[in-house]
Amino acid sequence: MPLRLPDRLPAIDILKKENIFVMDDTRAHSQDIRPLHIVILNLMPLKITTETDLIRLLSNTPLQIDISFMKLKSHTPKNTPIEHMMMFYRDFHSMRNEKFDGMIITGAPVEQLEYEEVSYWDEIKEIFQWAKTHVTSTLYICWAAQAGLYYHYGVPKYPLAKKMFGIFSQHPLNAQLPIFRGFDDEFMMPHSRHTEIHKDDIEACPALTLIAESQDSGVSIVMARGGREFFVTGHLEYSPLTLDNEYRRDKDIRNDVEVPRNYYRHNDPQQPPVVTWRAHANLFYSNWINYYVYQETPYDINKIE
Repeated sequence: MPLRLPDRLPAIDILKKENIFVMDDTRAHSQDIRPLHIVILNLMPLKITTETDLIRLLSNTPLQIDISFMKLKSHTPKNTPIEHMMMFYRDFHSMRNEKFDGMIITGAPVEQLEYEEVSYWDEIKEIFQWAKTHVTSTLYICWAAQAGLYYHYGVPKYPLAKKMFGIFSQHPLNAQLPIFRGFDDEFMMPHSRHTEIHKDDIEACPALTLIAESQDSGVSIVMARGGREFFVTGHLEYSPLTLDNEYRRDKDIRNDVEVPRNYYRHNDPQQPPVVTWRAHANLFYSNWINYYVYQETPYDINKIE
């Protein structure tokens, strides 16, 4: 089954060219099916790029999914046209009385600030708390993962001596978990961050379970509340060229930018990237949707609590 997306969302045309079946609202309303309702709080600067990356992964299931986009009232994005935000996004405060089967909260370019220094921290805290009772399962990505662990469980973040930048091997710590169904013993994940979470802090909190880690990039995926919360420190959703674009953007303005590790063929930036994470990214999102959203959420969405 396809995704149900707002009419005229730019991702629709992009994904149709990739032979991914998506359906706009007009057509979807003619089908008598209870779709899953997924809300995405998109904190990334390039909204349309992140929308497309996430929708690409969410499309790889046999379930009909209705996608909504949430934005912050306390922050105005600078890199996305205001017309796009007005057409496709809604403020949290206009959605707070609704319930959702699943939620994705993206990373944000504020990780080097203390949480309390982030201009929209108060609103983010309110959303984190709201998600506990209004969403069946919430997926926190990168900065959102660190912020969620800090807000919900008091886990601090630590600055890195140098940026964690590249593609790193991860391994599941409990292969029997449904989230890892079909996974290999190791899987690759893109990372792009200046801070980290320490394993000792996760293990010191009884409410948290470390379920994947890396010898190189450390804590990878943390689970809480039986899968109602997942905290992913990397970016499985990244497209093949995301790290390349970031590398070349930063290289144009600074002379200390390192080449992303394990990314380019022969580690040569003049060569194309080698995509090693896409299969497991699709599997991770499919497993999340199937086992932790679809099979756990009540048919009457208002009964989520």
